Amino acid sequence: MLERWRDALPVGDATPLVTLGEGGTPLVRAERVGRELGIELWFKCEGANPTGSFKDRGMALAVAKAVEQGAHGIVCASTGNTAASAAAYAARAGVRAVIFHPVGAVADAKLAQVRAAGAELVPVEGAFHDAFAAALELAERDAFTMVNSTNPFRLEGQKTAALELIEQLDGPPDVLALPYGGGGNTAAYAKGFGEAGTPLPRILAVEAQRRPDTIASAIRIAEPVHRAAVEAAVEASGGAIASVSDDEILHAWRRLARDEGLLCEPASAASVAGLPALAREGERVVAVLTGHGLKDPDPGARR
Repeated sequence: MLERWRDALPVGDATPLVTLGEGGTPLVRAERVGRELGIELWFKCEGANPTGSFKDRGMALAVAKAVEQGAHGIVCASTGNTAASAAAYAARAGVRAVIFHPVGAVADAKLAQVRAAGAELVPVEGAFHDAFAAALELAERDAFTMVNSTNPFRLEGQKTAALELIEQLDGPPDVLALPYGGGGNTAAYAKGFGEAGTPLPRILAVEAQRRPDTIASAIRIAEPVHRAAVEAAVEASGGAIASVSDDEILHAWRRLARDEGLLCEPASAASVAGLPALAREGERVVAVLTGHGLKDPDPGARR
């Protein structure tokens, strides 16, 4: 990805190429679900990235820049996908990674990825914002680079998904639907479309009604870090923020697997569950499936 989009990214001769082959993910036409909704529906399958989620795009650049700048290591707070990605890219770069996570809030499969990559896991009592505060303290104290989406290089890397979409569709879609946890990915897509100079799709940011304890662990974030950026992107695009129930998320999750053959993690299915809130008949719509289903394979068992 760093080589493919070099001209669009803040990289130079001193930036190491830290990559696991991220980017270039499939865009899959949704035949049955799209027909039922009366729209031309496509899925951007970000679970095809190396660690199984969209986080790899931004992490490749954030870790490369951390190495370039001589950081002692990297640190993050996570509900799972950021943790797995940070651990893998730190291992690839040969640097230390410390992961703070809320106790009981992360899917076991994601914790297994972190452990396998050799990163240090630090459980924190409380919610995501408590883990974030602990990670930030370490970053400020010990010269670790924070690689949450507050790191601007994360969003720079993640914007490449928008650039890919424009190439794959020969232009932007009418509507772009994304799960809305912390909001960084929504901000990154808006940035990518803006820099490409194409019209901004109407952005549909879909959150869980019960943010702090939703079954969709990847968006279990009570206080979105990028709330202001999401609201600005939604307003500028004429889009909407939709809230969906856990039952709606699970229904969409099952439909994607049974009707389209796509197993995604529950948070990804939120983007599909929210489509009736904004998509209009006949429009071209892209729903971003942010993570692979094997990252969180059996949400129904926890109901």
